[in-house]
Amino acid sequence: MWRRADSRCGAERNSELSGLIRPADLERVTRPGSRLRASGRPAAFAVGAYLLARITGVVVLWFWGAADHKSLSHLLGHEWDSALYVRIIEHGYDHGYPLLSNMAFFPLFPMSARALMLASPLSAAGAAIAIAWLSGLVAAWGLYAVGNLLYDQRTGIVLAVLWGVLPHALTESMAYSESLFTALAVWTLYCVLTEHWLPAGALCLLAGLSRPNAVALVPVVCLAALLAVVRRRAGWQAWAALLLAPLGWLGYLGWVGLRVHRLDGWFHIQKAGWGSSFDGGGYTLRELRTVLTRPVPLDLYLVTLVLALAVVLFVLSVLDRQPWPLLLFSALLLVLALGGSGYYNAKARFLVAAFPLLLKPAVSLARARTGTAVVVLGFLTVLSAYFGGYVLLVWTHSP
Repeated sequence: MWRRADSRCGAERNSELSGLIRPADLERVTRPGSRLRASGRPAAFAVGAYLLARITGVVVLWFWGAADHKSLSHLLGHEWDSALYVRIIEHGYDHGYPLLSNMAFFPLFPMSARALMLASPLSAAGAAIAIAWLSGLVAAWGLYAVGNLLYDQRTGIVLAVLWGVLPHALTESMAYSESLFTALAVWTLYCVLTEHWLPAGALCLLAGLSRPNAVALVPVVCLAALLAVVRRRAGWQAWAALLLAPLGWLGYLGWVGLRVHRLDGWFHIQKAGWGSSFDGGGYTLRELRTVLTRPVPLDLYLVTLVLALAVVLFVLSVLDRQPWPLLLFSALLLVLALGGSGYYNAKARFLVAAFPLLLKPAVSLARARTGTAVVVLGFLTVLSAYFGGYVLLVWTHSP
C-alpha cells in the first residue's frame, strides 16, 4: 500500500510515497468506499471545476465555429477520428480487408456509444459525444481520488482541472476515446495503489478494449499483482487481477487476427494501412530535426513543446519519487508516443492519458495561494480553449 503523502516537508513526503502504511491504518484506508464517501463534497467540486473548464473550451469553439459556418455538433462528432468512430457505431467493423480498415480502432468506445444510441433518441455522433463527456467526468473524479490519496484534497481538485485544460483537452469532449481510456486508467491505478485487485484487473481488462496504448497499463497491473502475491500481501484476488488485466487488449488483437486470417493482423493494419508502427524513436527524431531547423506550421512547434514538457515532467516525477506504478505507466506512454512512427501531429494527444505527469505542477499550484492558483488555472483554461478551436478550425491535421 502506498501511503498518502504528507505536505509538511518534502523529504518526509517522499519517504512516505515509497513506503507502506502502518498496519493500524490499513483497514481505515482500504475499507471499500470509505475514502471516497468521506471526500464526496470536494470530489464533486473537482468534477464541477473540470466541467467548467471543458464547457469554457466548448463555448469558445461554438462561437468560433459559428463564425466559420460550422456547427458545434459537426466539430465535436464528425471531424477526423470522430467520423471513423461514428461509422463503426452505425455500421460496425469492416468486412474483408480494406487498406484503411477501421479495425485499427479498439471497440469499447464505439460499442458503448452504439448501446447508448440504441437505448436513447441520440444519433450515433450524439451518443459518442455523450460517452466522451460522461467518461471525462468519471476521469476527473478519479484524478481527484488519486491526488487526494497521495497528497490532499486541494491537490486532487487542481489535478482534475489541469487535465481539463491540457492543450489537447478538447479531444476529451469530442467523439474520441481519450476520455474513456483515461477514466479507466485512472481508476485502475487507484485500485492498484489501494490494493483492490479484482477491480484493478477488471478495469484494466476494459481499458485494454478501449485504446491500443492500454499496453502501457497492463504491465503495471500485472507486475503490481505479482509483487503482491510474492510478498504474500494478497490472495486469490491478486492472481485474478494478474489473469484479467491483459485479456481485453490481447482479446481484441486476437479477434482482429482471426478476422483477417493472420496472427499479426492488427499490427499489419496499423503499418500497411495507417502508416503507424514502432521504430524506437527514429521517426520522431527526424521530425524533431525538421521542426528545429526549418520553418514549419505553428502546430508542429506546439506538439514539440508538449513532448519536451512531458519529458521534463517525467524527470521531475522521478525526482519526486512518485509511486512506481504511476512512474511506469507514464514511462510506457512516453515510450509509445516518442517511439511510434507516423502522426507527429497527434503525438501530444497520445499523452492525454499520462495524468501522473501533472502531479508535480498540481502539488505546486495546490500549495500556492488560492488567488494565484485561480489566476494560473484561469489563464490555462483560456489557452486551452483557444488551442481547442485552433486544432479544429485552423490546424490542417488530425488533433
